[in-house]
Amino acid sequence: MPRYRRLLAVLMMFIAVPGGVALAQAVGAPRPWEMNMQPAFGPLKEQQIALHNLILVIITLITLFVGVLLVWVMWRYHATRNQAPTRTAHNTVLEIAWTVIPVLILVVMAIPSFRLVYYEDRTRDADLTIKVTGHQWYWEYTYPDNNNIDFTSYMIPDDQLKPGQRRLLEVDNELVVPVGKNIRVLQTSTDVIHSWFIPALGVQRYAIPGRTIETWFRADKAGTIYGQCNQICGTNHSHMPIVVRAVPGQEFNAWLVEAKTKFSDAGQQTREIAAAEVRH
Repeated sequence: MPRYRRLLAVLMMFIAVPGGVALAQAVGAPRPWEMNMQPAFGPLKEQQIALHNLILVIITLITLFVGVLLVWVMWRYHATRNQAPTRTAHNTVLEIAWTVIPVLILVVMAIPSFRLVYYEDRTRDADLTIKVTGHQWYWEYTYPDNNNIDFTSYMIPDDQLKPGQRRLLEVDNELVVPVGKNIRVLQTSTDVIHSWFIPALGVQRYAIPGRTIETWFRADKAGTIYGQCNQICGTNHSHMPIVVRAVPGQEFNAWLVEAKTKFSDAGQQTREIAAAEVRH
């Protein structure tokens, strides 16, 4: 009987683990002891990971080649084997090789790098536009395409966190976007330079006072994606988390209907006053 129980436990582990992995991937957030990049939620991050992997292979091969060459030189040209040092002044073939080969390597890395930079710049076919405004120290989100829905997003203090919520990453109002849609993001700031950084979406753009900077992203699967301001902007720089919740189209439309009432002008003023009282 114990043998059957062990077999059943092993079987349940193989069944449960894939489901657990899928569940973990539905949240774009940092994990303890994480060494790799966060799993991609959209095409920007996928291409960034592909470029990273390409460059990692190249630099690994270069490192191994240089390491082997150093060991060979130390063995081959040791003083015990070369009592009379060579008087070689130059080698034309080697000089051409160590000039041309690095140039070719840089070209191989530059082409996909420039392609990715232009791909990240902006989208021609935006399905939704969102304005992101940085403040000391919170974010403000506006939906110009949807009656200018406007709301602020503050970090939830430690003493108000619910079980399972992430410290310094949770907010009172999430940025909600539809899955599979190209989202144009217009960023600016009202005080100092901030940075809207969401690793799992591959998005990072500065919010600069007096300027509007454009970028875009697309979430290809539903889930909650976390980010933070990664430009030091003052005392509470670490208190500017970003939470993007990607939902199916119907759920997003339902949220829009609710948001038009929830984030009315009167309701917004009340929430901002309450938030200011909590933080002071």
